[in-house]
This record gives sequence, C-alpha cells and structure tokens, in this order.
Amino acid sequence: MNIQITSDAAAWYKEELSLTDGGFVRFYARYGGCSTVQSGFSLGISTEQPEDIGAKSILAGITFYIEERDLWYFDNHDLLIEYHADYDEPVFHYQKEE
Repeated sequence: MNIQITSDAAAWYKEELSLTDGGFVRFYARYGGCSTVQSGFSLGISTEQPEDIGAKSILAGITFYIEERDLWYFDNHDLLIEYHADYDEPVFHYQKEE
C-alpha cells in the first residue's frame, strides 16, 4: 500500500491544520459515511504522532501516514490525494494495487 500526495494537497494540509515541518497527518478508518473501498466507513484524519506506521509518504516536511491497524480499510488499494481547487479541499482516490 502506498500513499501518494500532490504538493498542492500537502500544502493545503500544512496550512489548514497549522502544521510545521516535522508534523504528522494520520489517515484512518472512521465508522460511518461511505467510500468506494469500504461500505459504512469513511476516511478520517488527525495530527497525532504515529505508533506503528503501515504506510507513509513525506512531503513538504510533513509525514502523511496510515497505522498498520488501519490498512484493512484500503482493501489492497493505494491512496492518492489531490487538491481540488474548485472545492478548496483535498480529494481521495483509491487505486487498486498492481
């Protein structure tokens, strides 16, 4: 499982969450909502420090990561995060691992 994040999306998180270099953004399985990979769950975010990283990507001085215990949510998909200017927020895409 890989996390790919565009520089625009990384900059959005850094500004929106008031992060400084060395900060963290965790993506995790959240009960409720919907996604294209898991019914009844959605993707949550937090800025906590990691415990047991299962996947990560570092961009703009920020570590974007998923804990090992949350990898099930992605169901063998990579996570691609892009910035959508029309909505002024990131959008998530799930791509089946090859």
